[in-house]
Amino acid sequence: MAFGEQPAYLRVASDLRQKIVDGVLPPHTRLPSQARIRSEYGVSDTVALEARKVLMAEGLVEGRSGSGTYVRERPVPRRIARSGYLPAAGASPFRQEQADESAHGTWESHSEQEDATPEVATRLRIAAGDRVMRTRYVFRDGGEPIMLSTSWEPLAVTGRTPVMLPEEGPLGGCGVVERMAAIDVVVDNVHEEVGARPGLAEELLALGGVPGHVVMVLERTYYASGRPVETADVVVPADRFRIAYHLAVK
Repeated sequence: MAFGEQPAYLRVASDLRQKIVDGVLPPHTRLPSQARIRSEYGVSDTVALEARKVLMAEGLVEGRSGSGTYVRERPVPRRIARSGYLPAAGASPFRQEQADESAHGTWESHSEQEDATPEVATRLRIAAGDRVMRTRYVFRDGGEPIMLSTSWEPLAVTGRTPVMLPEEGPLGGCGVVERMAAIDVVVDNVHEEVGARPGLAEELLALGGVPGHVVMVLERTYYASGRPVETADVVVPADRFRIAYHLAVK
């Protein structure tokens, strides 16, 4: 193969991908069979199979048991806002979005105490094994799961206070900033990093994805005078959503 020349399976995948994008192969259409790909492109069974695997890994097609491989519906990505909000009664950005009359968002959560893993301990600057409150969330829009979140708060900060449980008590459901302020902890900084990776099986099951789909992972940590008081992982399906930032210029 000459320098810069694509392998045969990538050339086949590229042509089929273009047909999907152009609508020649619209959603729910069965992808040409392996035998047909082999015949049309003059390639081996191995090349045809690898080309189909590429399209499946990209989320363009999906296999249906006993039926074949079909072009997937490609949703128009929607935005999930992460900033540009003025705190309204301490609400989180997601809850503020749901104040719109056209919004149909719901969420559920579950909190429990656990020992901090080494990774969580590093992010919270505590010792591995120190107690933390872990809260898991599933956010939905119109019944469709759109986002998962898992947060950890050190019980050395919130333990035996009215805000120990993020979704219960007098400030249940309020944002981290307001909850911490209620116990005289002033949050003055937040750090976020966004990355991407293949979704874990349990994440894709909860989000309605299929194995191999990519998710965006937003790692967020709130600080009070340099001390981490909450860290969280927010998981979003990459094919259906975009994380949007609006930053003020100072």
